[in-house]
Amino acid sequence: MKTALETISSTRVKLTVDLEAADLAPSLEGAYQRISAGISVPGFRKGMVPKRIIDQRVGRMAVVNEALEDAVPRAYDAALRELSIVPLGQPAVEVTELTEQETVSFTAEVDIRPEFDLPAYSSLTVTVDPALVAGSQVEDQLDSLRARFSALRTVERPAADGDVLLVNVSGSHDGADVEDLTGNALSYELGTEGLLPGFDEAVRGASAGEERTFTFTADGGEWSGKDLDVTATVTAVRERDLPAADDDFAQLASEFDTIEQLRDDLRERVSRVRAVEQAYQARDRVLEALVDAVDFPVPDALVESAVDEHFSDGHGEGDLDHRAEVSRNARRSLIAQLVLDKVADVEAVEVSDAEFTQWLINEASRYQLQPQEFADQLVQSGSVPSAIAEVRRAKALSLVLESAAVVDTAGALVDLSQVISSRDGNQNDEDTSE
Repeated sequence: MKTALETISSTRVKLTVDLEAADLAPSLEGAYQRISAGISVPGFRKGMVPKRIIDQRVGRMAVVNEALEDAVPRAYDAALRELSIVPLGQPAVEVTELTEQETVSFTAEVDIRPEFDLPAYSSLTVTVDPALVAGSQVEDQLDSLRARFSALRTVERPAADGDVLLVNVSGSHDGADVEDLTGNALSYELGTEGLLPGFDEAVRGASAGEERTFTFTADGGEWSGKDLDVTATVTAVRERDLPAADDDFAQLASEFDTIEQLRDDLRERVSRVRAVEQAYQARDRVLEALVDAVDFPVPDALVESAVDEHFSDGHGEGDLDHRAEVSRNARRSLIAQLVLDKVADVEAVEVSDAEFTQWLINEASRYQLQPQEFADQLVQSGSVPSAIAEVRRAKALSLVLESAAVVDTAGALVDLSQVISSRDGNQNDEDTSE
């Protein structure tokens, strides 16, 4: 096999590959075997049809073309390895010559990862928020725990945030009922902004028996981009009777004997969450700094493909400003991927079976699926390689984060080593990553 490389631009190359008959021979043998197993010829069992009979029945060139389906991709992959090319996306392949001596020439144009230098990781400095625990945060956690043990009491007053309402809801579009917006005796805590856009604002201050109406624009699904009219009738306003925050409650709700011991435990839990949040803020800002520190072109075709995918996934067409913003974000995201891939290559980052299994478990829980079910979906969609690539990039970013200088807004150096190691080893429900 002979290969030649032509540089079209800093992000695109053209490969020319010449295959001799000997290079094509293994693929020809495989083509004969596949064709033999797929045709019926009187006097021969399937899979045992001689080559000369196959040539007579389907034609020698049909066999050669079948062989090319195997030989060209193999030769393309071998050429990439020989020339140390990292492709981006699928190539445009064209067979340019096929002789009677069964020598083959083909070309393949493909976008490639551009050449660039990585900055010294230690040169990256980012600032994050302090991982401080305010007393109000502890009390919020305590109040949330008390709410689990609270009783609901009906009150005769206008609804306020924190009340648990019983509501009947109906919706319509241009006078036609919208079934998905119909529900009776719905229990909803006012102020959580968790039902419909504009719902909380509409029913805030309503008393039992009062009807409120509002309109919102759907941002997804069947009604995406359309104005929907909603009628909400409050049938009851209920407030929570929280148990007293005392030692009796601590003994009821936890393994602790006193309310101060419970507060200390909640403070420690909040502290761990704040440390994780700080670590993820540092991770995101280090990635931003890493991207800002490099300068290289990204293939326009990849950016355009990402933009088209965004707007074909239920986001409408988008105006010029919106498309420009999506394009900028797509370009920056691609740069980040390329930079992290190069870090992973330079640092020889690998993903172990245990690490990928842990990622599967974490992701499956996010989508409320069993790990095996989630893994089957990845296999069926052909997404396993891209999933492994994401885990590898995350490990590469952790390596950069370990070397970067991270300080908080007060100027104190932040040590993320324990958080990084614990997050890499065993992510849990406190994970706030995207």
